[in-house]
Amino acid sequence: MRLFDESKPIFQQVADTICNDIISGVTPEGDQVPSTNEIAVFYRINPATAGKGLNLLVDRGILYKKRGIGMFVAEGARKQLLMEREDAFTHTQIKTFVSEAKSLGLDLETVRRLIEKEYNS
Repeated sequence: MRLFDESKPIFQQVADTICNDIISGVTPEGDQVPSTNEIAVFYRINPATAGKGLNLLVDRGILYKKRGIGMFVAEGARKQLLMEREDAFTHTQIKTFVSEAKSLGLDLETVRRLIEKEYNS
């Protein structure tokens, strides 16, 4: 993910990028993540902004700090992130989709068929 999407604060984009790397396996559980300064230099942002993104993940239990060493991906972080994304997907995409299908008068079998067709294409 490229940073500096106008729709989200930069610190949130830093956190999202790290989360995406954890989910995709680029940064596995137990691995060290880049430091605040490394992130700041790489993205040319203020170190405080980078730190805010990292601390957001520490507060959520995705990362943990080893004093004097750095931040690492917590055990179970990937599973937690996947569950959070599934929940968000259900509450945003699925509910909207089902509501629209109902407003169009589509029955459940038609919806299943449409999903299978799209899923297999």
